[in-house]
Amino acid sequence: MARTRYAALAAAVALTALTGCGAADMTRQASPYAAAEGSRTVTLSVQSWVGAQANVAVAQYLLEHELGYRVDTVQIDEVPAWDALSQGRVDAILEDWGHPDQEKRYIDDKGTIERGGDLGVTGHIGWFVPTYFAEQHPDVTDWKNLNKYAEAFRTVESGGKGQLMDGSPSYVTNDKALVDSLGLDYQVVFAGSEAAQITQIKQFAKEQKPFLTYWYKPQWLFEKVPMTEVKLPAYKEGCDADPEKVACAYPHTPLQKFFNARFAEGGGDAAAFLKRFRWTTDMQNDVALMIAEQKLSPQEAAGRWVKDHESTWRAWLPS
Repeated sequence: MARTRYAALAAAVALTALTGCGAADMTRQASPYAAAEGSRTVTLSVQSWVGAQANVAVAQYLLEHELGYRVDTVQIDEVPAWDALSQGRVDAILEDWGHPDQEKRYIDDKGTIERGGDLGVTGHIGWFVPTYFAEQHPDVTDWKNLNKYAEAFRTVESGGKGQLMDGSPSYVTNDKALVDSLGLDYQVVFAGSEAAQITQIKQFAKEQKPFLTYWYKPQWLFEKVPMTEVKLPAYKEGCDADPEKVACAYPHTPLQKFFNARFAEGGGDAAAFLKRFRWTTDMQNDVALMIAEQKLSPQEAAGRWVKDHESTWRAWLPS
């Protein structure tokens, strides 16, 4: 995820009708219903983090229950999803954290994808420590002091250095470049998935142990494990242009929707609805929390949210 690179969450929180997801290109597993002209079917790409799943769950619920569409969902890694969208294998991506190279290729050059507008949520990635540790050691929140605490963050997996915990190695991040560029005595260690990362964070918190982790907002886990951001060198436009030499913080990114161009023009009520679909960070977190923490199915969570927020979603429906 990101104008730079962003992470995902809760790969283990599966959606009904989702295909599997991993490092391989999943575009060949896309729905046969995508771009089916004249049919009342929609295929939505679902990224593996739970906020993206929350978007799709609510959109699917309303498309099916209010507009009478059949909705198919396909889980695809964030970059391959652009190729799937371009080819019409899926109709829409509802949460993108910024891929300017893909936008240039498919929107500006090929014209096979169109912008679908703001989701209404602003995303931000950063490095975080547990608030209980930050309160004990306030200077840890400045990156210049991280080497001072490298030993405290050391784990068996970090090879004698401090551990910077990331999620899945399939997610594109700046963390290795940041460690190198800033001269930090840390090793990036991948938990394996965002679900595994959440489990590890919860375990550290239960034991009141220090940890340094790549994490992001919006994210429901902050309600369960309060975390404080470490200040990295300020983000400036273009400071992350060379992925090998990034030495700045991640940006704050208004999350965007993207549609297959044919669907954007000929998708009828479904396309009109998805263009108007726009909610808040708190709304997304409410649904995400129900899915990831309360263990409701995505459609159960969406149904509860829809029941309580009619004044919001009514405005998304085509007039």
